[in-house]
Amino acid sequence: MAPLVKALAAEPGIESLICVTGQHQSMLEQVLDLFDLKAHFTLNVMTPHQTLNSLTAALYGAIDPVLEQTRPDRVLVHGDTTSAMVASMASFHRRIPVGHVEAGLRTGDIYSPWPEEMNRRCIDLSADLLFAPTAQSRANLLDERLQGRCLVTGNTVIDALQMTARRIEQDAQLRQTLDQQFPFLQTGRKLLLVTGHRRENFGEGFLNICKALRHLAQRPDIQIVYPVHLNPSVLGPVTEQLGDLLNVHLIKPLDYLAFVRLMQHAHVILTDSGGVQEEAPSLGKPVLVMRNVTERPEAVAAGTVRLVGTTPASIIAGVDALFDDKALWRRASQAANPYGDGKASQRIVETLMGRPVDEFFVGQSQLPQGWAPAPMYAPRQLLAS
Repeated sequence: MAPLVKALAAEPGIESLICVTGQHQSMLEQVLDLFDLKAHFTLNVMTPHQTLNSLTAALYGAIDPVLEQTRPDRVLVHGDTTSAMVASMASFHRRIPVGHVEAGLRTGDIYSPWPEEMNRRCIDLSADLLFAPTAQSRANLLDERLQGRCLVTGNTVIDALQMTARRIEQDAQLRQTLDQQFPFLQTGRKLLLVTGHRRENFGEGFLNICKALRHLAQRPDIQIVYPVHLNPSVLGPVTEQLGDLLNVHLIKPLDYLAFVRLMQHAHVILTDSGGVQEEAPSLGKPVLVMRNVTERPEAVAAGTVRLVGTTPASIIAGVDALFDDKALWRRASQAANPYGDGKASQRIVETLMGRPVDEFFVGQSQLPQGWAPAPMYAPRQLLAS
């Protein structure tokens, strides 16, 4: 949301306020500092060993007073987190219009990813402005006959990535400072960058991932870097299973600037993250996704992303193929990014202000078969400037 917040701040007809839940506060502060942002409301609802139900209850109790105090003309939420779902429903209960950034993503399985698939469906039901990142996402929304007005904007995550990559590219001193955080990288080995945090992989899923990484670490041409998520369900098994391997570097979570730099160094990225599936194609990096389904099928169709599940054999086979087959790696690294052109935030601002918007389309090849743009639903209420 950072580039969208910056775009909102530059629009004289809009006053925007930032509300954060306070999850992983140290990681959040790094992002706020990077983009020079300040949160107006911090809810501090996170507690150790929290269940989804207790978190949801705490969020309702914390968000509603913010809505009562500010009485906003509109609430914008991003993605599929529990906090975004609660914010949208709390706004709906107060008849405050909701705009959903990154709307329309679907796997078709409400338990995968869990609970995100259900969260985003709830948000889309309650929103009157649906900012879809791709034509496929918009088609999903239209198929469900939702009441919101759907626009294809591209994803704001690409806006953020392009802003950050330009900053790195233009500042040699910054590149040197960032690279000093990775003194363990060896020039003679190709980098496999790993991220993993999904709830549905807790337990056996993460143990299988670790088994695959232990096997892959035997390759003489590979080095593995894994910024380990702070959740104990991730940190515990990963440290126990991989902490003794010399060419597996388990590091603390990185701030966004450093993580983008590490992605630039990577040969292949192995992840269960949704955002990385969108970011990596912009950097020319093939991605292997440790999930059985994805709400981002466009990257799979483009060839830059491949699903490998969470069984050790499938993960190992996927990584080996990209490290051993230069032609396969080259095709995956050169695929076009279907998720944005860096202008999503401005399209959203233009929509909020009631100005004409040129929607984002990679090309007709990205449209589902038989799909054609449909008339937009009128929003319930225009933003008051």
